[in-house]
Amino acid sequence: MSSRTIFLSRLIGLYCLLFVPAVVIHRQATLDSLAGILHNPSLILVLGIITLGVGLAMVLAHNFWSGGALPVVVTLVSWLALIKGLFFLYMVPLGGAECLLSMLRHPLHFYLCMTPSLVLGIYLTYGGFTSKSTS
Repeated sequence: MSSRTIFLSRLIGLYCLLFVPAVVIHRQATLDSLAGILHNPSLILVLGIITLGVGLAMVLAHNFWSGGALPVVVTLVSWLALIKGLFFLYMVPLGGAECLLSMLRHPLHFYLCMTPSLVLGIYLTYGGFTSKSTS
């Protein structure tokens, strides 16, 4: 396994494992913060620029579509980050924000949206710390 795959799987995995529980514990504060960000076009632009940059860096550094499940999952997450950055840059300021916020305000939808990130975090952290580097 490439050392880059191992590093990114550990980074993304630990990020998800640390971020998701904090967001779930502080659900209402998270929703209030998201509403504040998504109703401010300047913040959406900054968020889009940062997310696009991170996504591009990850895609350029790790675009492996073979070699097992772990490298492919890391590559998929990289592409999703890039797409998310583009979404924020091109999102209609209030239309897209209200759609996202209305979905997340329902408690069941909020927790359903957080579950894949937590599962992804568990998988990537486990895979990253149990894999052996080839380089």
